[in-house]
Order: sequence, then structure tokens, then C-alpha cells
Amino acid sequence: MDESLESKFATLKSKNFKIDLTRGKPGSDQLDLSNDLLSMTVPAKSPSGVDVRNYGDPLGIPEARSLGAELLSAPVDNTLVGEQSSLLLIYQLVLANYLFGLEAPWREQKNLKFICPVPGFDRHFRLLDDFGIEMLPVPLTGSGIDIEAFKKLLEAHENIKGIICVPRHSNPTGDIYTDDNMKELMKAGKAYSREFLFILDHAYLLHDFAPTIDQTSSWELAKKSDVLDQTAIFSSFSKVTFGGGGLSFAAAGTKLFDLLVRQRASMIVCSDKVNQMRHLEFLQNKADVLKHMSKHAELVKPKFEVAFSALDSLDSKIGSYKKPTGGYFISYNTNKPIAKRVIALCEEAGVMITPAGSTYPHFHDPANSNIRLAPTFLGLEDLKEAMEVFTISLQLAFEE
Repeated sequence: MDESLESKFATLKSKNFKIDLTRGKPGSDQLDLSNDLLSMTVPAKSPSGVDVRNYGDPLGIPEARSLGAELLSAPVDNTLVGEQSSLLLIYQLVLANYLFGLEAPWREQKNLKFICPVPGFDRHFRLLDDFGIEMLPVPLTGSGIDIEAFKKLLEAHENIKGIICVPRHSNPTGDIYTDDNMKELMKAGKAYSREFLFILDHAYLLHDFAPTIDQTSSWELAKKSDVLDQTAIFSSFSKVTFGGGGLSFAAAGTKLFDLLVRQRASMIVCSDKVNQMRHLEFLQNKADVLKHMSKHAELVKPKFEVAFSALDSLDSKIGSYKKPTGGYFISYNTNKPIAKRVIALCEEAGVMITPAGSTYPHFHDPANSNIRLAPTFLGLEDLKEAMEVFTISLQLAFEE
């Protein structure tokens, strides 16, 4: 064991840090960008004449639906505006299929399954687990899912109901699915079943912080692949304005859209039109949103560069990572099965990191190697200290 590493770790531990790297939350400087929303006075009626104070318009006021449609490159008639987060709308869609279904309710079927790219988003796994849906992991390649592995899962399993994925700046790897990858994904899913769902969570659709590749809109790809009635696309302003205080958007082929609307009609008396109007006054169109997001990028990029610098200092024999060009996470893979030990050492030194295994269904990372880092919430100095703790812990665990 390298005594200098142990000495450095002891010194860091003595500083009694209390630093949280567990969740991908915006920093307070990012939240400040939207502070005008807190004091904004909005008109009682929208430009189209909707009284935003009253009941009605469960799909959102027309202007908000138009903004969502513009962001998702989808028709307004197939776009609705919801609350809080894309996750909530996705949950409502899965619930609608479970209770009613396009052809038959899922609750009347046995051995429900869903394909989940890994490393992936822990809240997607929790959502599916709530419905007793078995999760079938499929690896990511850096440019989307492993298509051959995807096809093998389709060949080997019955009653796979769909796939849930983050096609842009995937959580946590940062993968951007290429157009070819999406086309192959849709082609294979369509061949498996005309009821196979493509649930596309575009949580980071707008969150570039470095030059990155362009994507054809998911709506256009689904249309060209003849799977619109099997496709639902989601996004939100959770990390654009305020967490829990933004807007969410859903666009889907007509059958799926009508199913989601049916479910929401039992749950939502009316949408929060006042908040929609407030956001429309603040961000009137896609150009405004992109301008606002460029300000986020200016604040986020230096934090990722601090993390990149620390990780680049490590010997490549310890592990590897790919630099994301957007989103909120970095995915580090160790070359030994030491993820749990690394995170335990970090916690011992006062730095909290997302629990090992979180990026896999049921917390089961078969290689015990994936670690998700979330650098955005911290100030630069705290982040530097957290990354020092992480790199020292990583080296210690590797030497052990």
C-alpha cells in the first residue's frame, strides 16, 4: 500500500467535509438565472383568451402547448403540458397502460418486462419496479444501445412491453444516440411487436455545455420508422427554471396520447395554467429557451472541467470514463470490482456519492464498477475538494 496515499486520505478525512455529490441538482447560481419568475406578475388571460385562473384546458393553454411542440418538434395536437417533471408524466403513461392498455391492460398479463439501458437512471428502475415489471439490462456503447444485445433480448423473451431510455446526454454516461442507432432500435422494436413502446425521456434535450453532435428529432425518427403510435417523448423545465416548479411536456402518437390524456383526466382537475403563463412570459419561444440554456452552460462547464481534470490525472489502469458534452453526470468505470469500496471510503472522508449499483436495476451492478458523479450542485472549491477525496479513495481501493 502506498503510504503517501494513506497519509493524504488521513489529511482529507481530518477536514471533516460534508459534501454531497449524490444527485444531479442545479447549483444555486443556476437557479438564480430564473429568479424573475419569483416576482413576475402575469396577465389573468393568455393571448388566446384562456383565463389562467380558472378550471379547464387540462392539456395546457395553447401557447404553452405550442412551446412544448416546438421544443419536441412535434404537432401541437399531439403535445400536452404537465407538472413538475418528465418522470411524473412517464409514470402516468405506464399507469395508463397498466390499467387500460392500447389493446389489453398490462395488469391482466403475466411476466411484464421492459428493456433498460445500463448504466441508467435509478428513478426509471424504481418506476418500473412499482408495477412489478422485470427489467432487462442492455449495454450502452457510447453512441446508443448495443443493437445486437437488444435484438438478442427480443429473441429470448416474451411479453417485453418496451424500452425506456434517455437518448440525449444519457444519465449517467452522457451517450447521445445516433440517428442510425435510433432507427435500428425502432426497427427491431417494431418487428417484435406493434405494441412495443418507445418511452424516450429527453430530460437533457436542452442541456449542452460543449460542442456536440446533432440529432434528428425523435418525433421525426419515429414518424419515418412508422412507430409514432408506439412512441412517447418527454421533456421538462426541471433543470431549466426551478426543480418542482417548472413545466413538463409530452408528445406521443395519437393512440398513446389519447391513453395518457385518459389517465390524466382521472387524476388532474386542470393544469397549472398560472405557472404556464408565468413561464411563457419568461421564456416565450424556443430561441428564448436556448438563450437561457446558454447561460446555464456557462456555469456548468467549469464544474465539469474541474471534474475532468481530476479524473484525467488518474492512471488509466484504474478505470475509464467518457467526457459528456451535456447533461448533469459523469459515469466512471473502475477496472476492478471496487465501486462499493470507493464510495465507502469517500463517505468515510465526508463526501457522499450516489450508492454503488444505483445505475443498474435492483442496485445490481454485476461488475461492481460503475460510479456516478454529479458535479453541478457544488461550488468550484467544494468540488475540487470532493474530486480530490474521490481520486484518492479510488487509488486506495485499487491498491487494496
